[in-house]
Amino acid sequence: MQSYDAIIIGSGQAGNPLARFFASKGMQVAIIEKSQVGGTCVNVGCTPTKTMVASAKVAYLTRRASDFGVMIGPVSMDMEKIRARTQDIVLGSRNSNERSFEANPNIRLIRGEGKFSGPKTITINRKDGVVEEITAPKIYINTGGRPSIPKIEGLESIPYYISDTIFNLDHVPDHLIILGASYISLEFAQIYRRFGSKVTVISHGSDFLPREDEDISNILLKILEEEGIEFLFECETKKVSKLGDKIQLEILHKGNIENVQGSVLFIATGRDPNSNLNLELAGIERDSKGFIKTNEYLETSATDIYALGDVKGGPAFTHISYDDYRVIRENFEAPYTKSITGRLLNYCMFTDPELGRIGLNEMEAKKENKDYLVAHLPMTYVARAIEMGETNGMMKVIIDKSTQKILGATILAIQGGEIASTIQVAMEGGLAVSDLHNFVFAHPTMLESMNNLFAQTNTTSE
Repeated sequence: MQSYDAIIIGSGQAGNPLARFFASKGMQVAIIEKSQVGGTCVNVGCTPTKTMVASAKVAYLTRRASDFGVMIGPVSMDMEKIRARTQDIVLGSRNSNERSFEANPNIRLIRGEGKFSGPKTITINRKDGVVEEITAPKIYINTGGRPSIPKIEGLESIPYYISDTIFNLDHVPDHLIILGASYISLEFAQIYRRFGSKVTVISHGSDFLPREDEDISNILLKILEEEGIEFLFECETKKVSKLGDKIQLEILHKGNIENVQGSVLFIATGRDPNSNLNLELAGIERDSKGFIKTNEYLETSATDIYALGDVKGGPAFTHISYDDYRVIRENFEAPYTKSITGRLLNYCMFTDPELGRIGLNEMEAKKENKDYLVAHLPMTYVARAIEMGETNGMMKVIIDKSTQKILGATILAIQGGEIASTIQVAMEGGLAVSDLHNFVFAHPTMLESMNNLFAQTNTTSE
C-alpha cells in the first residue's frame, strides 16, 4: 500500500486547486478521477453550456438584425461547428488542468474509481484494470453530483438526454421536450428555441422559479414565452413511449390526462450526490438524500476527512466549491479561522436576460422578518440597455431600513451576473445605498443605472 500526505477523491473545482496548494507545501498528493479532469463544470456544466448560450445569442441577435438597421438573409445552425467550438473550449480547460498535474512531481493523478476500504484507505479500480490501495492521514472528497433520473414507466426503453449527454446531440430537434423546469432546463430551453426547435417545458410544480420573487419570475416567464417556449405546470409524467419516430409523454396535467409528443427528450429534474463511496467503512455520515454531512469547517463525522463542493449538499455552484477549497487552504496553517458560515450566497442563471442573485430577495427578507426597503428599476429606464436594444428585465435590491445597507439583490438584465457581482462588492465593503447612489459611474454604462436605482428606495416592506 502506497502512502501519501493527502488523498483527494475527485478533480472538481475544489479538488484541483487543493492538490496544487498541497503540492506547493511539499506534500505528496494523490488525486483520483474516474471520469474527466475538471469535473462537471469544465466538462458537462458551465463551460460547454455557456459556450452554447453564446451561439444561441448570436442566432437571436442575427434574427433581430433588422431592428438595428442591418439587413441579412435567413439564419440556420451548423451543429457540427457549434459542437466543435464547444469541445475545443472544453478540451482547452481540461488539458490545462491535466498538464499542471503532469508537470508537478508532488501530484499523482490516478484515473479510476476510488472508494473507501477502511478509515484512511482508498481502493481504486484503475482504468488500466489494476486494483490499487492507497492511504493518507487526510482525505478530501470532491466527487460532485450527477443528474437525477425519475422513475417513469417506459423511460428505460426510450432514448433521452441528460445534462451530461445533451452536448452529443448532433442536430437541431424539431421539437425538444424538457422534463423539469430547473435553471439548467431554462438555459437549454432558450438555447434550443433560439437554434430553431419547438420547445415544451414540463414542470411538476405549480410555480415558475419558486425560489425567486414572484415579480421577477413573472417577468422572465413572459420573456421566455414570448420567444415561443411552451410551459406546462402542475404536471405528473405517468408514462413515456415511442410512437413511430416520436417520443410521447402521457402526463396528468392539472387533473387531466394529456399526451405530449416531441422528437427529443431532455431530462433535468435535479441532481443526486456522488457519495456511493463505501463511506460507512470510514465512519462518514450522510443525510437522508445521500449528501455527506459536514460541519462549518467542512469536516465530516470522520476525523481528518473532509467533503467539498456539491457532494456535501447546500448550494450546488462552481464558485461555492472553489470557496470550499479556500476554507481548507486558510485553515491549513491557522486552523478554524475560516468557515462556510455566513458567506453570501450568489449565483447567476444564464438565460437571456441573465438572472443574477446576491444575498436576500424580498421573499426571504419577509421570512426573516427584516425591516426593509425595496429599490427597483425596469430595464426600460436604463439608457445603456435602451441603446443596445436589451430592455428586458428589472433590477431589484433589498435594503435594511435602519442601516441603509444592502441585504440582497436580484438583477434580471443583460449582464445581470456582472451587475449583481458589483453589488456584492458593495455589500462586502459595507457601503450604504447612498454611496452607490452618488458614485460617478462612466456614462453610458450598465452600472450607471445604480444612480437611478438607488433613488427609488421609497417602497417599504409593508
